[in-house]
Amino acid sequence: MSISSSLNAGVMGLNVNAARLSTISDNIANSSTAGYKRSQVEFSSMVLQQRSSAYAAGGVRVNTFKDIAATGSLIDTGSATDIAVAGRGLFPVTTESGLNATPSDRELKLLPTGSFFPDQNGNLRTQSGLFLLGWPANSSGDIGNVSRNSGVNLEPVNIATSQFTATPTSRIDLGINLPADATLAGSTTGAYNLPVEYFDNLGRANSLTFAFNPTVPGSGASNQWTVDIYDSAGDPAVSIGTVALEFSDAAASGGRILSSTAGGGATYDPATGNVSLTLPHGPVSVYIGRPNDSAGITQLAAPFSPTAVTKDGAPIGDLSSVEIDENGFLQAVYGTGLRRTLYQIPVGDVPNMNGLRAADSQAFSVSASSGSLYLWDAGSGPVGGLSGYSLMESTTDIAAELTDLIETQRAYSSNAKIVQTVDEMLQETTNLKR
Repeated sequence: MSISSSLNAGVMGLNVNAARLSTISDNIANSSTAGYKRSQVEFSSMVLQQRSSAYAAGGVRVNTFKDIAATGSLIDTGSATDIAVAGRGLFPVTTESGLNATPSDRELKLLPTGSFFPDQNGNLRTQSGLFLLGWPANSSGDIGNVSRNSGVNLEPVNIATSQFTATPTSRIDLGINLPADATLAGSTTGAYNLPVEYFDNLGRANSLTFAFNPTVPGSGASNQWTVDIYDSAGDPAVSIGTVALEFSDAAASGGRILSSTAGGGATYDPATGNVSLTLPHGPVSVYIGRPNDSAGITQLAAPFSPTAVTKDGAPIGDLSSVEIDENGFLQAVYGTGLRRTLYQIPVGDVPNMNGLRAADSQAFSVSASSGSLYLWDAGSGPVGGLSGYSLMESTTDIAAELTDLIETQRAYSSNAKIVQTVDEMLQETTNLKR
């Protein structure tokens, strides 16, 4: 019994070391594969029921697994769509069959790093045929309420529909000083005109003209102005609103808006300091300032100074590049300088990373051993941020693998010696004469 158990133990030793050799071979072969997670083996002994008068060798068995929780070093590349997770976690991808599948039927895989490029339809994919997934953002860059326990709200990242864009103007901020001396009795300065360019829904440039007319009293100073607002989109330019302003000359609030009244199609909200206008392409808010607030329009004894006039919106622009930030927001960069958020790429995590099921092309899928998937915002919770212009190196350490290779060779030879020895002992037994 003990001799045969020794033979079994030796054979099992050959098998487990052959398995270890396979993992070492795989690791060395993929030492230059970006995103490769090192395969490992774990030996565990088998113990048979023993008797005090005899010993039976139980042998050894092997468990193989991918060390998915390990992270490789990040290397810089020249491509903005080379993406890697800087830390724990994996981002979602799908196969070509999942492009047109419903979200519930789509095959969801996870990837630690990938070099993506747009295909003929504008979908970002790797050379191995994995397509990047993300949550689509609206025109304001928000993704809204999305499911984080599944991929039902994920969509293939497509940049073809964003080759050209125009962003209409919806807000204008006026940071202006009006000369206080213009409202003194006898002043002949006249109106001050301020044209401000804006963009409509088609990217066409128009302008709003703000005509600041001082109220000149018979004596003293009125500290009052009338603002006429004209839109150049009309032919000729049409008035779309008026604002009556009065400024304080008190010690604590001198030069600040005391009161404001809008009319002629415009409305004023003292709580926000915004004048609401209706333009052909839609509503536009013009910030002039709240009463007794130092921001916005002021009236001081200084020249007419439009020092802080800003607006949003942009004319038509063509797509120059796409970039991804550490929070996973994929942005389109246009020739006009405009940046627009197209998608947010989440980073997935599971309770047992090493329980994920390995697939081709350094991809992984959720299994019963890994636990349920949760999709985090990149750089939040336990997961790392996303890094563009980067790829993750293989977690293989060549020096360690070669050392393990020598150990495996020695162990395999030793187990082969056991088999040879048992064979010789059995041969001696069969040669015994009666």
